[in-house]
Amino acid sequence: MTDTVFTRGSGWIPKVIREGGELRLMLGAGADANHGPRTFTFPVGEAHLAVIREDLGRHLLLWSAVLPLCDAAGTGGRLDEDAAVALLDPVLLGAPTDVEALFQRIPWDRGRLISHGADIALLERGEVCAAVRAATETSDGKRAEKYHADRRRAERGTVLAPLDAAILTYTGQYLYGATVPQRIPEAVDPALLGKVMGVVATAERACAGMRISRDPRGGKRATDKRDWKRMAAAVETAVRRAHPELVDDAVRTVSFLMCSEAADRARNSPVQDDEETVGSHAGFDGSARKTALSFTDDEGAEKKWLRDRPRTATAEFWEFVGDRSTGNNQVFTIEDEEMGEGIQLQFRTDSIARITTAREAEDGSDPEYRVEYGRADGISGYRKLVSAFVRGGCAALEEHGPWTSDAAEFERTRLRHDAE
Repeated sequence: MTDTVFTRGSGWIPKVIREGGELRLMLGAGADANHGPRTFTFPVGEAHLAVIREDLGRHLLLWSAVLPLCDAAGTGGRLDEDAAVALLDPVLLGAPTDVEALFQRIPWDRGRLISHGADIALLERGEVCAAVRAATETSDGKRAEKYHADRRRAERGTVLAPLDAAILTYTGQYLYGATVPQRIPEAVDPALLGKVMGVVATAERACAGMRISRDPRGGKRATDKRDWKRMAAAVETAVRRAHPELVDDAVRTVSFLMCSEAADRARNSPVQDDEETVGSHAGFDGSARKTALSFTDDEGAEKKWLRDRPRTATAEFWEFVGDRSTGNNQVFTIEDEEMGEGIQLQFRTDSIARITTAREAEDGSDPEYRVEYGRADGISGYRKLVSAFVRGGCAALEEHGPWTSDAAEFERTRLRHDAE
């Protein structure tokens, strides 16, 4: 039978129980193989219970010292009770100087003390007993997270000024830099909010008119990495010029905010229609515009498009790519069976092949095709090539060369270009 002898208001602070007539300290820590919480106990004496009852600071110090032993037990191991018991007298009954000396030698959970209000400056100096005088039973996990975030920055040589911290707080990235940035003005100290908004306004002016396009090669919600990099560079340059006092973390979080918002706008917009971007200036008047096309991928899927459809060929083709593109499905083809020509887009190698019929099938013989290879400059290059083909066929692709029928030489040239 287990009876609770002493517990504090916070459910996580270790409690003292009586089990089989023996006093034991019980604490929850870590998780088992099924991600359920683990519970550990080890024996304590009456003298230890007395200190635990009367001295919150010593109680928290013991918890902080025992937690690494629980972590060492892993998902299924046993707590080293001897090691845990060996901590009782030094932590609970030792003189402050002896406790501080002990904490210089053993691992301990600093974040646990900070979350319960321990004085951070004193902890940093090793004065752990003095630090926990300010501790409370109530825990504030955000305080510990903020401390760890600041330590990670300090290890990189970054110290935040008040405006830097306010900017990171505004975007919700103070604690975790990988968090998708937001606009949270209510989280910022009102005294600094005006300055934060001034920095954000600088960023908005820098990327006004810029956009991040969708990139169906990466799936339905992917966006163009080149566009992202261009926008990020423009914002960071402008912000650093206008606010040179800001640290890189603050500049990057504003850049991330602008790019993330632009990418979201792209993802929530209809698939881009490119056909009107290529006109008579491309050397044709549109009279060769396709009336029927077949889209296929490397896995055998096929989609037909007819000119009387409400959506354009380019919009339907890029939607087909977005639906079908995966890491193992990176080759897509557009074919005009009536004209005997087509293009094959090879996304993995940033290349394209244009295919025309050199000789029609005769007397049961197979037709002969002419295959020429060219490069595509990212998704914007692919969009131009697809638009040109849809409007004018393979002939309209001539100005987008150079083109070569020597596949081996093209591959050598491509590899040299990629290595530069």
